Amino acid sequence: MKRLLLIPLLLIAFIVGAQNGDKTFSLEDVTLKGTFNAQSVYGLRSMNDGSHYTILKDGQRVEKYAYATGQLIEVLFDLSKIEKTDIKRIDSYQFSSDEKKLLLASNRINIYRHSYSAEFFVYDRENKKLEALSSGRQQLADFSPAGDQVCFFRENNLFIKDLKTNKEKQFTFDGKYNHIINGAPDWVYEEEFSFSKGFQWSPDGKRIAFMRFDESRVKQFNMTVFKGRYPEKKANALYPENYTFKYPKAGEDNSVVSIHVYDLASDKIQAMDVGEETDQYIPRIKWTHNPEVLSLVRMNRHQNHYELLFADAQTGETKLIYEEKNKAWIDVNDDLTFTKDGKSIILTSEKSGYNHIYLYDIEGNFKRQITKGNWDVTQFLGYDEAHKLFYYQAAAVSPLQREIYCVDIKGKRTNKMSTDVGTNSAVFSKGFKYYINYFSNTQTPTLVTLHNAKGKQIRVLEDNADLKKRMAAYQLPQREFFSFKTTEDVELNAFMIKPTNFDATKNYPALLTFYGGPGSQRVLDRYRFEWFEYLAQEGFVVVCVDNRGTGGRGEAFKKCTYMQIQNLEAIDLIETGKYMAGLDYIDGNKIGVFGWSFGGQMSSLCMFRGADVFSAGIAVAPVTNYRYYDSIYSERYLRTPQENPEGYDKYAPISFADQLKGKFLLIHGTSDDNVHMQNSLELAEELVQNNKKFQMHLYTNRNHGIYGGKTRLHLYGMMTDFLNENLK
Repeated sequence: MKRLLLIPLLLIAFIVGAQNGDKTFSLEDVTLKGTFNAQSVYGLRSMNDGSHYTILKDGQRVEKYAYATGQLIEVLFDLSKIEKTDIKRIDSYQFSSDEKKLLLASNRINIYRHSYSAEFFVYDRENKKLEALSSGRQQLADFSPAGDQVCFFRENNLFIKDLKTNKEKQFTFDGKYNHIINGAPDWVYEEEFSFSKGFQWSPDGKRIAFMRFDESRVKQFNMTVFKGRYPEKKANALYPENYTFKYPKAGEDNSVVSIHVYDLASDKIQAMDVGEETDQYIPRIKWTHNPEVLSLVRMNRHQNHYELLFADAQTGETKLIYEEKNKAWIDVNDDLTFTKDGKSIILTSEKSGYNHIYLYDIEGNFKRQITKGNWDVTQFLGYDEAHKLFYYQAAAVSPLQREIYCVDIKGKRTNKMSTDVGTNSAVFSKGFKYYINYFSNTQTPTLVTLHNAKGKQIRVLEDNADLKKRMAAYQLPQREFFSFKTTEDVELNAFMIKPTNFDATKNYPALLTFYGGPGSQRVLDRYRFEWFEYLAQEGFVVVCVDNRGTGGRGEAFKKCTYMQIQNLEAIDLIETGKYMAGLDYIDGNKIGVFGWSFGGQMSSLCMFRGADVFSAGIAVAPVTNYRYYDSIYSERYLRTPQENPEGYDKYAPISFADQLKGKFLLIHGTSDDNVHMQNSLELAEELVQNNKKFQMHLYTNRNHGIYGGKTRLHLYGMMTDFLNENLK
């Protein structure tokens, strides 16, 4: 392998300001106390006038502020002033279209990644009256466009509450757990297409379009729930519960998804024509501005053929408006926008090799490409129709950074609105008169500022001054960004955290970490204070790298792993370990590796395929063979096991278990609904049968995130001990 100099891209101190303190911090500071957590501005809603916004304060009040001055104008809702209520906290809120009513959610209980149930309440601002939406718990409550009705989901069916008559009406009746779902996605759609609400009011409020999932053919997965202290729902101490849910694994049957429109006046439901093929995906539905026309996105099972259809809400007849094909896959997002004048469609696509914004007319005819260049638009932020300006976030300067831009409808005049170098994101007011910018870099904890439409800063909303002052008392590690080339001449971006009081003449133990999944990025110039800073304080050099397949560098870099996911990633990570071993201040015999989820499978592969490079490794919740993982994710990158068995088996961690040499710690939550504990148990069996010694730890009733109570303190404490014992 070539020996290359460490080339800093951005030698950025993690220390904020002139920090010359000498205090050390504890693992409790990182995992429990939040000592170095940055504050932000949460629950912000722009009001209709575009001049005011609201926030949810302490779960008790909805407060109205002026964008221009930052002054508190009015308290729109105050829980402490409500008589005779058992509500202790408001978790979220939604305005009716006229802003005269609030829909409040309380006592939220999470279900999966996006979904939750809650007790919903409607607050009438004019008569100061608060009433329960319905009995018990509900999901997905949503005001009608006129604000006089609320549609909600309960027990796999859809209901409407008329707020004028106070009457409740059910309009789907065949919903049944693990069989039929009306108005909400099944597990795999929620997880992989990133949404939880499967219905939408028409613009005129006369219809409701909804998704119907028939998951009767989907195989069930079972998880045992024990009498743990967390979560709150406890199983019987002697006979634990068996939790069963539908989970389509790679190559197995998916739900059959159909799209329907309910007409409130006629009380009839009309099916939309989605074609004769049932083994396909309908990942999005969205009304156009014409209340008679519903759009829906249809994709083949390979997810490389994208079709936008327009459906007649009355007849169900559909026509193809736009389609796109790709040799690998096409990502689904929420960028699809219909202009208010009903004439144009805005969408983003990677068809140029980079993700950019495109404009089409309402019939699907190409008008122009709005953004161009060898860089990615990383988020479409909106279109100001009055001034014909597109707003977006991009990695135009560097894959390590994010900037905010606007461009005119001709795609010619581009204005860079953000000025600070690092990671910027923005939320615009209605009407695009103002926006709030969220900025951070490794030198700066979250800075929240208000700007006008031209980018001029009006005031600071949050500067984390208290955090900066607190950090000044500590001796904190630094992050240094660098790049290097592998023996295959692939340039990889990375950052390094060196121990406090670093001495280049010494040899340090080191840890390589990553996530590494398709389109992801860990190497970004942003504020993060993690376990890795604690490890640096404890004397480790920590390196984080973005391997091939990660995002921010265009389609070719992201999709080069197609049909062989895990292979090129593992090669890059092992080469990173070899690069680290070649640095004078790293002990090449004491390099460890850590990863979680996708990173967990990669840390496993590093320990097996890179057995001569890494001395110790930790894998948390790893996918050990994509045959065990869900259909949408696995097949997006590998196609089905029936089509590509080699892609599933040849590069899977479970296939290399016999090559383990170093110390290996395997960790999983017993109630992981995402990456099932099956993955770790099957890998453990392979290790046992190959007589490979390893350590394993399971967390009772924990899901993929492994949290609750002091769980994170225990987890990171155990992993720290493992690294200290095996690398020092």
